[in-house]
Amino acid sequence: MPRMRIFILLIFFLNCVVNSAFAQSETISDTKINKLVKQAWDDFKDSNFEKSLIASRIALNQATLLKNNYLIAKSYKIIAGNYSELSEFDKAIFFYNKSLFYANKTNNDSIKYSLHNNLGNIYCFEKKQFDKGISYYKKSIAYSLKINGMEQVYFTNVNIAWAYFDIGKFKEGYPYLKFVGNNIGKYGDQSTEIVVNMLNGMYSSFKNEDDTANAYFLAAIAAGINSEERSDLSYAHLEYSKFLTKIEKYREAYEHLTSYNQITEELYNQEKLKKASIAGFNLELDEYKRQIDKIENEKISQYQSLKKSRIIVILFVLVSLILLVLIITLIKNIRFKKKHNLELLKAKEIAEEASLLKTQFISTISHELRTPLYGVVGITNMLLEEHKELSRSQHLSSLKFSARYLLSLVNDILQINKIEENKVVLENLTFNISDEITMIKNSLSFLSQKNNNKINIYIDPKIPEYLIGDKLRLAQILMNLVSNALKFTKNGEVEVKVDLLKIEGKNYFLDFLIKDNGVGIATVDQSKIFEKFVQVGRKDEDYQGTGLGLSIVKRLLGLFGSTITLESEVGQGTSFSFVIPFEHDPEKTKKIIDEIEVDLTSNEVHKILIVEDNLINQLVTKKIIEKNNYICKVVDDGFGALEILEKETFDLILMDINMPLMNGFETSKRIRLKDVKTPIVALTAFDKDEITDEAISSGINDIIIKPFEPVKLFKIISYLIEEAKNAG
Repeated sequence: MPRMRIFILLIFFLNCVVNSAFAQSETISDTKINKLVKQAWDDFKDSNFEKSLIASRIALNQATLLKNNYLIAKSYKIIAGNYSELSEFDKAIFFYNKSLFYANKTNNDSIKYSLHNNLGNIYCFEKKQFDKGISYYKKSIAYSLKINGMEQVYFTNVNIAWAYFDIGKFKEGYPYLKFVGNNIGKYGDQSTEIVVNMLNGMYSSFKNEDDTANAYFLAAIAAGINSEERSDLSYAHLEYSKFLTKIEKYREAYEHLTSYNQITEELYNQEKLKKASIAGFNLELDEYKRQIDKIENEKISQYQSLKKSRIIVILFVLVSLILLVLIITLIKNIRFKKKHNLELLKAKEIAEEASLLKTQFISTISHELRTPLYGVVGITNMLLEEHKELSRSQHLSSLKFSARYLLSLVNDILQINKIEENKVVLENLTFNISDEITMIKNSLSFLSQKNNNKINIYIDPKIPEYLIGDKLRLAQILMNLVSNALKFTKNGEVEVKVDLLKIEGKNYFLDFLIKDNGVGIATVDQSKIFEKFVQVGRKDEDYQGTGLGLSIVKRLLGLFGSTITLESEVGQGTSFSFVIPFEHDPEKTKKIIDEIEVDLTSNEVHKILIVEDNLINQLVTKKIIEKNNYICKVVDDGFGALEILEKETFDLILMDINMPLMNGFETSKRIRLKDVKTPIVALTAFDKDEITDEAISSGINDIIIKPFEPVKLFKIISYLIEEAKNAG
């Protein structure tokens, strides 16, 4: 790192020397700077970004020395244009605003028109901030009218129509397209012919005038083939592809989408980007140099004025006194730290020991509760499946609900503990946001029916079908918020809304809103509700809960780098909102799906060995396995497992961990010492994170936590058996 700093300082120094020598050796004039600006503009139009950036940098330096605001603005404008073409849109906006700052110091409305139009282009078509972009376009038109530049007004109207059409606001955009159509003979040229035909095609498609739309799109593509505007041609292919998909001409749609991709690739040459980044680096150094020079000049000016007075002496005395006080304070602090260092170390050890005891206690409690809960949930499911007449039994439904409620409480406590100890790591899974929210809605249908509530869902259609992120933690956040809304609302509605807020690269920022018209939360209580075990605005007999849900939500959102916003009024309802970015990458999504897909349609009968000491859990697991037409054998302990494996061969072993005589880890080690390759799945009530390392070292292939979903178990079984066959 120090070497890099020295290298940058050396470049900075050489750059200063070169610029200084250049300024001294040549006479700077407006004519020479104009010539450089023209050269930079010509290079930019020829896509020679490296040359354009270098020429505009020199022009900017000389224009700054001459304090010519117009030439400074023009130089910054070309620099911004280069960064825009290189897809560095944040830098482009920065330099366009620089240009606008100096342009506003001049009376030249032409450059002001151009800058506002270009900023409108970036905000509309790159940043997707259409309101801001259209605002810049309208300011651009105002400057054009001041100089009677109707051709510029015409071009900007094209852009505004395009922006509105891009977000599906065809009615708002049509007046601008109509103006363009009425004036195409006066101000239109070959450069806008492609876009105007394309926009007419988009509007005709919106009006379901398919023949007219088709003709316009073909005219746009024909004009593009004979034009140098390759970018506009690519957009014409893209919009035509969307139209063909709409009218179900999929082959032609694919061909035009391919043409769009080919043209887009040609427009961005990687070699030019690499070369331009070097020139851009030098340009940024010049920018920093100008800032530093400005600061240094101010320092010199201040020093010279202070030198003429006695203030320097007074300041020196004051600084000396301050330093003396700081030194005395520092010495006292050092002595204080030494004195209390042993006490702090002792306190730290006590805190660490208490934290370890808390973790061990929570782990033990969760295991001891999950084991009987597995039996309760399993036997309840068996009764409901084997005796359909009991499906309406309130007693059985209450039993199942109570068991799942107790399991949810155990999981909540464990989840809070994990987050506080920084043991939660977000996963990357592919998912469909609509499917996930529908699943949550269905799982909470009992609760919504109980309070006679309706759940309304809105998903922004611009959100891609598949996203990548931790869908399990997202589901947990939404489940807590929606279930809370349903609990505190009666005879009302709960709204779940997801909007696409913005796109940055492959990250799609989703804005979630969960809103109800229930009892609401008093202002005085709103700061408390995200604390652990806190419940406000409720009667004990009306609502159930532990007061952990919102605390978990807040902590999970922290893992996503997000925060939650609350708006509520007593008697009017409550709304929670938050923003989470998810990745959209079709290739990565396909890879993830290929890795997790498991074929459960096989008619093969597999032989499973269950190693479990609890008789109730033996019964539950055996019933689940045999229901899938597998052959199943059960042994009570590790010694029984070793004995039966001497005589019989199994396709897979389900191993309990907490067993008397010999636990599951030791049993698995001994099985592997006998060179038995059969896959082993730990079927345990321990938390997965606590036993993963020991399980791997014992030769266990996978872990599943009780209670579990049977589908998940069979996916793991099928995957491991198939993997073992391929390895053999």
